[in-house]
Amino acid sequence: MANNKSAEKRIRQNRVRRLQNRYVSRTARNAVRKLRATTSKEEAKEMYPRVCSMLDKLAKKKVIHKNKANNLKSKLALHVNSLS
Repeated sequence: MANNKSAEKRIRQNRVRRLQNRYVSRTARNAVRKLRATTSKEEAKEMYPRVCSMLDKLAKKKVIHKNKANNLKSKLALHVNSLS
């Protein structure tokens, strides 16, 4: 357990950051699922920039790896373009 004040503060900070990271990553995952489930091309084109923005922000904050974000964006772009 923490032996000094700075270690206690670090534990508090980590708890807050972990909760924030879990929230934003869960939100982004749900957005990706929703976009993949979409069958309307117009709706998908409207959602795609917002989802990409979410993924870029997660990668910037190092919640997910930048390559994972790019791979997801690429697969989503293929999905959006394949819709009729």
